[in-house]
Amino acid sequence: MRMRPIVGPIPDTGVRPAGGMDEIAGQVAAGKVAVLTGAGISTESGIPDYRGASGRHRRHSPMTYQDFVSAEENRRRYWARGYVGRRAMAGARPNAGHHAVQALRASGHVSAVITQNVDGLHQAAGTTDAVALHGSLDRVVCLDCGTIGPRDELDARLRAENGDFLAARDAAGLRVNPDGDIELPDDIVRTFRVVPCERCGGVLKPYVVFFGENVPKSRTQRCFELVDAADSLLVLGSSLAVLSGLRFVRRAAKDGKPVSIINLGPTRGDDLAHAHVALPLGAALVELTERLGIA
Repeated sequence: MRMRPIVGPIPDTGVRPAGGMDEIAGQVAAGKVAVLTGAGISTESGIPDYRGASGRHRRHSPMTYQDFVSAEENRRRYWARGYVGRRAMAGARPNAGHHAVQALRASGHVSAVITQNVDGLHQAAGTTDAVALHGSLDRVVCLDCGTIGPRDELDARLRAENGDFLAARDAAGLRVNPDGDIELPDDIVRTFRVVPCERCGGVLKPYVVFFGENVPKSRTQRCFELVDAADSLLVLGSSLAVLSGLRFVRRAAKDGKPVSIINLGPTRGDDLAHAHVALPLGAALVELTERLGIA
């Protein structure tokens, strides 16, 4: 399936699952919980989400796959903004929420972690087997020959071509977007030099699923298998705005498995959930681990 941008916040339909933290604690205590995380779990690490309190979707529309492949100027804009934005993204560290998820994984309560995020913070917190549904910003892929390589190597080549590009004093106050870029003036973007694939000279793209692009079938199937093997599903920090995440909620609910959500705002899955807690994820997940006696 192709991800499609959904502009603006998720409408509040007034649906309020009856359950709260007690129900979620009981669900997790029973074990075999699949966890699905979204951008909301990374906001406390300084990475804004699209639709929550720190959301930028109404002011910033992410690059679509079609835009990226259709024009060199679009690719220049993406890589210029991403080159600067990665400095802020690289400085982000796992927060209490990421560490709590890893603690639940290590204790055996959580059987699988699926993340819609591309920031690598679950892996940095120790959840090395988390499935990155939409890929990861730490790698790049050539659209012509298919070679996949480290983003650090590409950044070194971009640095050789562009130097500092944007001085730290000029970048002060600019905020990184959830997809890892920073909005820059067009006159600055036009000076940026993009580099091609070293193997074939082709077009390089971050190894992430853009809006308008398909999630690889093998990755989707792996996530369905993890949800099918679990006894319940816990959604953390996702409005479930795109079907790529919502479909796992629908699958679990269809199979009669409990679905619970911790997210500050309404979600597209509220009508399928038995519990929805509107709390900051760090505090909520720390409370959850304390209830379960997990250090």
